[in-house]
Amino acid sequence: MGTTVFERRRPPASVVEHSLAETEQRVFWLDDLSAEATRPRPRLTGERVATLAIVGGGYTGLWTAVLAKRRNPEARVVLLEAKSIGWAASGRNGGFCEASLTHGRENGMSRWPEEMPILERLGLENLDAIGAAESEFGMDFEFERNGALSLAVEPHQVEWLREEAAAASARGDESVRFLDEAAVRAEVDSPTYLAAAWDTRGSAILHPAKLAAELARVAEELGVEIFEHSPVRRIDTPGSTGAVTLVTDGGWVVAQRAVLATNVFPSLLKRNRLMTVPVYDYALMTEPLTAEQLASIGWSNRQGLGDLANQFHYYRLSRDNRVLFGGYDAVYHYGRRVRARYEHRPESFERLASHFFTTFPQLEGLRFTHRWAGAIDTSTRFCAFFGTARDDRVAYAAGFTGLGVAATRFAAEVMLDRLEQRDNERTRLRMVRERPLPFPPEPAAAIGINATRWSLDRADHTEGKRNMLLKTLDALGLGFDS
Repeated sequence: MGTTVFERRRPPASVVEHSLAETEQRVFWLDDLSAEATRPRPRLTGERVATLAIVGGGYTGLWTAVLAKRRNPEARVVLLEAKSIGWAASGRNGGFCEASLTHGRENGMSRWPEEMPILERLGLENLDAIGAAESEFGMDFEFERNGALSLAVEPHQVEWLREEAAAASARGDESVRFLDEAAVRAEVDSPTYLAAAWDTRGSAILHPAKLAAELARVAEELGVEIFEHSPVRRIDTPGSTGAVTLVTDGGWVVAQRAVLATNVFPSLLKRNRLMTVPVYDYALMTEPLTAEQLASIGWSNRQGLGDLANQFHYYRLSRDNRVLFGGYDAVYHYGRRVRARYEHRPESFERLASHFFTTFPQLEGLRFTHRWAGAIDTSTRFCAFFGTARDDRVAYAAGFTGLGVAATRFAAEVMLDRLEQRDNERTRLRMVRERPLPFPPEPAAAIGINATRWSLDRADHTEGKRNMLLKTLDALGLGFDS
């Protein structure tokens, strides 16, 4: 097999060791919140009666709460969170806010080609609405719609980008620009960059934890009751009452309708237990770059960046000019469990640090202040799925597969539409109505997922050539690039 640029141009081990010497295992975004944003909320005790009860205090649940109150200000909405608001994926992701609802055009075209014009328009409208929410609700979550650069770091990837830009132009989309090596290095200067496609419209960056905290604040100002440290143990839907009862350790909520927004965590519905698997993703955050360091790499347009490998890296600047650098390793642990100990993986952080200094050798000497990880709720179609249960009294969405920062808002609209039995453009979509294939039970899940990961790594070392396993998965609609 061949080598990748990250193997051909490894930095000295001493550079990696120095960069990680004072790094803390903490989530930068959560550390960066104010005391008011992290104030504790009460546990649920006793009984609450609600119009709508929501399980989960991440983006999906919080957008649902805010949009439910906007639709019906008189509704009594109660949100139950097992730990604290935004502590999981919503507070620790990379902060990329993508318009795509289908995890990229190619994935969508392989599944719902006739719907892609609608899905792309709805995705852009959804991203517009997220940006507008800052002024609409008086929020600040550091939203910057600077677009994103898809980067070729191996010669065979350059033609992929030419084709992407040409295809966009052919369908009348002039928002995607091809950049040759000189043009991309004029934007962001890395010796690894050979070309790029700049999507100027469909991507933004934001502060993940501030988005969650601000949504929670707005929800409470609209009258939503939020309870933390109140894990829901059971959901009851007695047929005679038409109600939904959510039972916690300290109390219960009786509601007309309920939304399950638990994503990567085990579903309260048996039908969804095999629909997602948790895949762990890892990230580093640097100290703030000095003016000289920033000048050495350019990046004045502050785009989000991601390379085209199957095992890809994503990176972006924070408001104070730190660089978040994440991705590459995507690790599944046998048994579908979400465990704090899986976040501690020194070899992943060392690999990321090495790849960072391959990308930006001019930043040698820079230190990382934070390292962290989180679990991605992965589905076999690589984007969210939706549904209802218990005589349409309960709605759910899950399976965002690492591209949910924007899509969670769309999911909230879909779930509210379904609970209100609305017949509209969203609810008529096949993408909304169809469920993906479940993952198999163990040990088949672990064998299949880890064989796929090995195959993706092999493809990265053979100019993108996919082996028989990947080709078979592609044919079954189960293929993916990371």
